[in-house]
Parts: sequence; C-alpha cells; structure tokens
Amino acid sequence: MRIVLLGAPGSGKGTQSQRLVERYGIPQISTGDLLRAAREKGTPLGLRAQEAMDQGKLVDDEIVLGMIRERLAEPDVAKGFILDGFPRNLAQARALGDLLGELGQPLDAVVQMDVEYGELLRRISGRRTCSECKRVFNIFSTPVEEIEKEQCPVTGGAHKLFQRPDDTEETVAKRLTVYEEKTKPLIEFYRDQGVLQTIDAEGEVDEITARLEAALQAATAARSVKPAKAAAGRPAARKPARRKQATRGPAAKKKTAPRRAAAARGAKSTAAGKSVARGAKSTAAGKSAARGAKSTAGRPSAPRPMKSARKPKRSAAPRANARRRAAKTVRKVAKKVAKRASRSATR
Repeated sequence: MRIVLLGAPGSGKGTQSQRLVERYGIPQISTGDLLRAAREKGTPLGLRAQEAMDQGKLVDDEIVLGMIRERLAEPDVAKGFILDGFPRNLAQARALGDLLGELGQPLDAVVQMDVEYGELLRRISGRRTCSECKRVFNIFSTPVEEIEKEQCPVTGGAHKLFQRPDDTEETVAKRLTVYEEKTKPLIEFYRDQGVLQTIDAEGEVDEITARLEAALQAATAARSVKPAKAAAGRPAARKPARRKQATRGPAAKKKTAPRRAAAARGAKSTAAGKSVARGAKSTAAGKSAARGAKSTAGRPSAPRPMKSARKPKRSAAPRANARRRAAKTVRKVAKKVAKRASRSATR
C-alpha cells in the first residue's frame, strides 16, 4: 500500500507512521529523517537543509525530490511505502505524481490528519529527542521522570534528551505559517484526485490509529470500485464483420458454378419478363390510341375557345340614352292608364 500522511507539524504523522510500519511491513519515508541524515553526514545537501530547517523554512524542492527519488529506488519499497512530511507543496505533489506514474505505482491513499493549531504548538514545543537512539518523547504527555527511568537501547543508560532547534515555540509558529500557505492547498489537490481521507488526529494514540486504519480501508474500497465503474461505462465491443468467403481451388469453383448458372438463368428470365411486360404495355397503349382515333374521326373539330379579351370600359353616353328610353316608356304607360280612367268615368 502506498500512503501519504498529510498534516501540519506536530499532527502525529511520525507516531502513526511507525504503527503502520508494524502493521503492513512497509517502510516509512520521512523527509525529515532523510534531511537530518544528510546533515549529520555533512554533505552539501545536508548543510543547505540544516540552514533552512534551523530557520523554520521549507527545504528546496530540488533537494527533497532528489532524496525521495533515490529512496524509492531501493528494494524495500516494492510492496509499498509511507510518506511522512512529503509532499509539502503543489510542485512537490505534481513531481511525486509524475515519478510514481513512471514507476507504475500510484498512491492508494492520502490521509489528512486534522489537529487544531493550539494543540500543535503544545505538542511540538514539548518534544524532546534522545541524542543516542533518536526516539522522540513529549514532556506534556509523558513526564520527564518517567522518560529518565527508561533505558536507552543504544547506551543502556538513561535517555539523553535535547530539544531540536526547529521545535522551539518561535520556530514552530513560523513552521505553521509556512504550512498554512504552502501545504494546506494539497488537501484540495488530492481531494480532486479522489484519494483523500480526513481524520480527527486529536485524542488518545490508539483512537487515532483506529481512525487511520478505517480511513485506509475506505480508501482501498473506493479504489477497487473505480475500475468496476469504468469498465461498466465502456461500450460493448463490436463483433467483427464476416468476411466474404473466397473461392479456393477447383473444388470451390465446382461448388459455386451451379449457383452462378442458376443466377444467370434467373437474370435472363427476369429480363425476358420485363421485355414482355413492356411490349404488353406498348400494345395496350396502341389499342387505346386507335380506339380514341376512331371515335373522334366523324366529329368536327370544335374550335378552341379564345382567351377572353378584356372588356372595354363603357362610356357615359349609352347609359344616358337608356335612361331616356325608360322615361319615354313610363310616359306612354301613364297616358294609356289615363285614357282608360276617363273612359270608365264617362260610362
């Protein structure tokens, strides 16, 4: 399983990483450990890293990426790894994605460990480290008296505790400011990729471990569902079209010869039938034309009607003449009626 633990300094990434190492048998890759080892060896990269870490600044991406690339090439990461404290910005996240893409080993889960800043400040400022075995203690959760009672596995005596320069209260405040500006945008970056899980990293260590394991199981289940959905959404493969059977050898020609002959005979009969039909149609058309000619032979041809010409407008003179004729007729009728009335009166 390939895991990235994402969280502010003091969120418990180192503690939970050690528990995941025991459970899954995969190595923890901590950029802090890599940088401190390079610093102790006095390499140029180590000296540059020490200067940045003492000031509470992030180490240059070039240094960190070079160390991560070399670490992922080692054989113990074949089954997976736990990245603690890397990536710390978007440029590192994209570079890590490109590197894992080249190796064919994409991330399985990114777990965001959420802790309030007040608690972070208390945790980091209370950290103490043994100079011999490098074990980290916290004087707020474990009293110094109890720490001194334990034996250092390296010396066999009491632990020699010291506070790292980057664990002072002033340096911690700077580190949290840098985290807010540079690292927190990774939450949305990995959420968009569908690999982010967020847990509450406050409380007892065992409770946090149980939440972390539940988040990893949820990430594994979600990752197994994605390929199934992708396969379900793919269109079904089309069946290959059948190829036309090619004739091979004399035997194939013998089999296909009768079929070709029958097809040719059918074509001829069809053509003959079409020609007969066309002849019948032409004969019927001729007969109907002859009957029409006989019926019209004894009839005189009627002249075609000419197109009606536009009637000219009537002048006012004919209308006046018509009114005069009507008036004369009225007067004649009136005279006749008067004569009949006078005759009847004398009688």
